[in-house]
Order: sequence, then structure tokens, then C-alpha cells
Amino acid sequence: MQSIIQQLEEKRARARLGGGQNRIDSQHAKGKLTARERIDVLLDQNTFEEYDMFVEHDCSDFGMDAQKVPGDGVVTGHGEINGRPVFVYSQDFTVFGGSLSAAHARKICKVMDQAMKVGAPVIGLNDSGGARIQEGVASLAGYADVFQRNVLASGVVPQISAIMGPCAGGAVYSPSMTDFIFMVRDSSYMFVTGPDVVKTVTNEVVTAEELGGAITHTTTSGVADKAYENDIEALRQLRRFVGFIPSSNREKAPRRPTHDPFDRQEMSLDSLAPSNPNKPYDMKELIHKIVDEGEFFETQPDYAGNILTGFGRFNGEPVGIVANQPLVLAGCLDIASAVKGARFVRFCDAFNIPLVTLVDVPGFLPGTAQEYGGIIKHGAKLLYAYAEATVPKITIITRKAYGGAYDVMASKHLRGDINYAWPTAEIAVMGPKGAVEIIFRADKDDPGKLAEREQEYREKFANPFVAGSLGFLDDVIMPHNTRRRICKGLKLLANKKLENPWKKHGNIPL
Repeated sequence: MQSIIQQLEEKRARARLGGGQNRIDSQHAKGKLTARERIDVLLDQNTFEEYDMFVEHDCSDFGMDAQKVPGDGVVTGHGEINGRPVFVYSQDFTVFGGSLSAAHARKICKVMDQAMKVGAPVIGLNDSGGARIQEGVASLAGYADVFQRNVLASGVVPQISAIMGPCAGGAVYSPSMTDFIFMVRDSSYMFVTGPDVVKTVTNEVVTAEELGGAITHTTTSGVADKAYENDIEALRQLRRFVGFIPSSNREKAPRRPTHDPFDRQEMSLDSLAPSNPNKPYDMKELIHKIVDEGEFFETQPDYAGNILTGFGRFNGEPVGIVANQPLVLAGCLDIASAVKGARFVRFCDAFNIPLVTLVDVPGFLPGTAQEYGGIIKHGAKLLYAYAEATVPKITIITRKAYGGAYDVMASKHLRGDINYAWPTAEIAVMGPKGAVEIIFRADKDDPGKLAEREQEYREKFANPFVAGSLGFLDDVIMPHNTRRRICKGLKLLANKKLENPWKKHGNIPL
């Protein structure tokens, strides 16, 4: 018995050492944590239960039968974050560069299957050189097995990817199908084909960081949601993020006690929206002033800044917030912002997270670049997402809500539950100036008359009262009461029941 116990401990020690001390030192020299250290930072202390510590690959080609490491380059299991269960896999770059083998893939598939059975989030800590070349098609099959589970788990349990090193080739498609992607600056990257292949095929000379680094994917491509300075910060923020989301699609997001009064008034909001409709203001100021304790976890803050998405709480209840940002492109909707908003709305709807929408939108961004890029189809994604959503939806129009963009932004016509407007709201087909130039073409050479007509149009249509008289708004509220009205609305809608017609699935415009 004693020898068996000793053998067990030796095997455990061997597995914990991964690729050996030299490779661990190399990982540390790059400013990166090891796979197990990352799990220790991510999870509550002493809650990690490991699966498959002794699994080894079964490849015998190219001398691999003489190179076997317990665990085979990925640490898998379950633990807790703030007392709530999560499943996790953490790729170990010190073992075969974290490359994925058939055995490696089976370990990941096991935790994903378990997560779906028990209803808990899956968090992947990616640090891998890609498919293990020595295994050939077996490693590719392993990737496909993981992809299949990503699809089956989508909308069932939250899936989160943290890219903490290389992620190339087929490896990128699993994170791309997860709900959120976080990256680490200067040490993580994602691309389908690397710099060498790009140079060979297209003659472009580009570095790995330029091609697929954290800055690229959080500002240009929109693939990733946030970038952090180092592993520790990324993992700590990931812990914070998990507190806003439910464990599965059968649960609600966890409430958190708050000392912030639900009926707190914020008098400064009465002067937030400038009287000059052409003057911008910061919608983030409104968000921070109405959510609990001013805490707002923004997603994709550096991409498509004309729309804001993220999580906050009202009276302890997590909500998803979508808001136009007048500081960027005057808050217009364009291709990037529509796709960003649509994906966020669909996540919230899939996981029972109420939606609060703050509207100040002058319309869709005009121009050939947008039309040629497919703004019609891409803009429809946001429309589709809001129309499909059955979670509680509360909408506040702070200033402009023009044209089709008014419809798209969670209007009453898309089954908005509670739709309010500030007195500064302007709800119309278009802005007064553009409207009178079309309606009164005959007066185009008479500036005085046009100005008079513009004022007439503004008084008649550029206000919230026409929409209110038609029942498209539930009330016109004072800005300082915004938090109280949202909190009361969420309480009212807590047990909302609404179902879409049965279907296998819709066909969202892709």
C-alpha cells in the first residue's frame, strides 16, 4: 500500500511539474503564469478539483512514444468563483507547446460535457501552439470534437475564453464561438494563418502582434472583448465578470446586496443632454450615475465606440446595458456597432439577463463604405436581436431617436416592455433641418422661411409628446428619476413570461 501511495504522489508531482522546471522558468521569464498558477488565481482558494491528471497521449509516431507527460498539456477540472461552480481548462505551454492532441481534446470535451449536465460556466485559458503535428488528422478530429461542444453549449451555459498566449490556426475557432474573449497585451495573439504564411502568400510583412495581438483584436477586428496588461489582471477581472452572469440558461444572474438606494435621485442628469442637439455628451456619465455604486463592466470598450455594451446592476440585479454614444460618430449606428450590439443582446436574452437600452441615435451612418459593406443586412442583426429577445426590456430615450434607428433600439414596436423618454427627446423620421429641406423644397432659396419651417417642425415633431400620444412611450420622465424608474420597472418585470413561436431556430441575417 505504501509503495502505491508513493507512486501516486510521484505521478502527481510529475504532472504538476508539466514540461519541467526549465520550461516553467521560461514561461515566467516571458511574464506569463503557468497553467496551474492561472487556475490558482482564477478560482477560490482550495476549490479546484482536477480531472484526468494522469492522461497521456497514445501517439507512437516520430518518437512520441518516448515523450509522455501526465496531463498531456492541459489541466482540467472544476472549482468555484465567489462560491459558484465553474468548469475550467488551462492549456500548459510547457508541455509540447500546449499543442492539442486527441487525448488533450478528450479532456476538454469531458469538462464541457459535465458543465452542460450540471449547468455551470466553462472557462478556457488558452495558451497553445495549435494542433499537434505528430498526430496528424487525429488532432484535427480533436478540435472538431471541441467545436461541436462549443455549438451545443452555446446558449446553455456561458462560455468564456481567456487568450493568454498563442492561439493559431484551427485553435482560434473554439474561442470564436464562445460568448466572451479576453486577451493579454504583448503576450497573447490569435490568427488563422501566421506572419510567415501571410508573407509567403500575400507578400505582406507583419508581426504576430500586428496581425493578431490583443490591440488588433480589441480595436480593429472586434474579435476580442477586452485586453489586460498581464495574466494576473486578466484573471482578476474575469472573476469580477463572472459575477454578472448566471450559471446556465435555467437560472437568473446572481443578485448582490447593495447599499445604493433604488430611488436615489441624480439631479445632475437634468442638465446632461445639451439643449443644442448638435452638441455631444458622454453617455457613460449617465450609465455610471444610475447603476449600483457606479459599477459598469463594459464589453468591447475599444471597438465600435458609437455603441456601448456592458453589465451593471440595479438594486442588486445584474442587467445588460446597450447605449448609443453621442461622443463617437454622433451615436450613429453603423456595421460594427450593429454587430457588436446584436451579439450582446442575444447573449443577454439567452441567459435571462434583462436589457436596459439608452437611446440617442440620429440614424444609420450614411456613405458608400457602409452600403457596400452591407449595412442593410448587418444593421438588421441588431433589429433581429431586439425583436427576438423575450427578457425584460426597458428603454430610455434621452435625446435623438430618428428614423429606422428609433425602431431598432428596443422600441415599443419590438416588444419593449417599458419605454420612457426624457423631456429632451426628439422622436421623428429625421432631424428638423433635413425634414424641412425635403418637405419645403420650394422654399430652399429663402433661408428665413426655412428657419421658420424648421422651428415649426421642431415644435410639432421633435419632442416626445407625439410618440407619447400614440402610446409608443409609457411616460415622459425627469432625468433625475431615471434610476428609480428603471429599478421599479425591473421589479415589475421580474416574473415576465413571453415565448416566441416554436421553431427549430430562426435565420438571423448573417
